[in-house]
Amino acid sequence: MPTEDAGVALARRLRSLREDEWPQARITQLQLARALGGDRPLSVPLISSWESVSKPKIPPLSRLEAYATFFATSRSIEGGRPRMPDPAALTPEERARRGELYRELQALRAAALRRLNEPARPAPGGISGLGGLCDTAGAPGEGPWLFEEGEAVTLVCAQLPPDMLARMPYADRDDPDFIELYTYADLDALFELHGHVRALNPGSQVNLRVAQRLHPDDYTTHLVLLGGVDWNLATQNALNRLRLPVEQVADWNDPAGPSFVVTDGAERRAFHPVLDRTGDAKRLVEDVGHFFRGRNPYNRKRTISICNGMYGRGVLGVVRALTDARFRDRNAEHIAERFGGAESYSIVTRVSIEGGVVLTPDWTIPDNLLHEWTGCTE
Repeated sequence: MPTEDAGVALARRLRSLREDEWPQARITQLQLARALGGDRPLSVPLISSWESVSKPKIPPLSRLEAYATFFATSRSIEGGRPRMPDPAALTPEERARRGELYRELQALRAAALRRLNEPARPAPGGISGLGGLCDTAGAPGEGPWLFEEGEAVTLVCAQLPPDMLARMPYADRDDPDFIELYTYADLDALFELHGHVRALNPGSQVNLRVAQRLHPDDYTTHLVLLGGVDWNLATQNALNRLRLPVEQVADWNDPAGPSFVVTDGAERRAFHPVLDRTGDAKRLVEDVGHFFRGRNPYNRKRTISICNGMYGRGVLGVVRALTDARFRDRNAEHIAERFGGAESYSIVTRVSIEGGVVLTPDWTIPDNLLHEWTGCTE
C-alpha cells in the first residue's frame, strides 16, 4: 500500500467518525477540537490536518484513544454541547465499542507509520514557503529542527563583551592559539543544538556565527538566534521587526530583576527568574526561557527561531526542550497539538535548576508554561 493510501485511510476514517457517526448531530471540527482537548482545546487546523486526504498528519496514540472514547457513546453529544465522557462511566457495551474503535484506529495508524518509516527522507518540521510551521510528521526527535533538504541553517550567538574576552585565554585573534568559539556566548546551548541540527539535516550547510559577523546571505537562511537582547544584536533587531507580545526587559538594576513581559490587551505581566540570595551570593533556582518560531522577516520562505532566556541556563533549557531525547518528542507533539497550522508561535517557560544543573522543561506539564501565543494561521 503506498504511503499516501495508508495515511489517507486513517484520515478518511477520522472524518467519517465526525461527520457520519451521528448524522443528526454533524459535529464540526471546532466542536471536536474543544471536546478532545478538554481544558486545553486543540486547534481547528490540527483536526483538519488529521482529516486531510491531500497531506494527512498522523495523530499520536493518546488522541486516537480520545477519539475512541468520544465516539463510544452518543452521550458525548447530549444537550447539543459535545464533551468528553468519563471513561469510568461507560457502560459495558460502550466500553466494548471504545475498544473496537481504538483497535481499528491503532491498526490504521500502524499501517501509515510502517510506510512512513521506510527508507526515505521524512517530511520536514519547518516551512519552505509552504505549510504550517508546526508540522511534526516524521521520525521521533525531529520536531521543528528538520528543514527542507539542502536549505542552509545559520545558528547565531552573541559575542562575549570585551571585558570578558580580556579575561579569557586564547580569545585574542592575534594569539597563535586563538580559538574562535571562545568568543561565543551560550556555548553550551550552541553545542547542544548544533549537533542536533547537523544530525537531522546532513545535506544542509549549518553555519555558526556571532551576531556582529553575520554575512548578508546569512539573514536569508533559516535563522536560529541564541540568547537575548542585551548581548545578541541579531535577536534585538529581529524582535524589533517581529513585534511579538513577549518583550525581554533586561533591566538588571530593577529591584525585582530582569524579566520577560507579556502584553495581552491592556494587561502586562512580568515573569522574573528566581534567585536564592544568601549574603552577597546569588544562586539561580529558576530561569525564564522563551522559544519563538515564525517566518524569517528577511526571507518569507525561510524560518526564524529564537531560543532565549534571562540567563544562559534559560537559553540551554529552551534548546534542550526540543533536543533532549527524553522530552523532545512530547514537547514537539505539544507544539503540533497546540499550534497546528500556525504561521508563528511562542512559548514562555519555566527552566528549573537543581544543584546547578539545568532541568529540561516538560511542556506537557501546565505549570511549566507561563505564556503561549500563536500568530496568524495558514
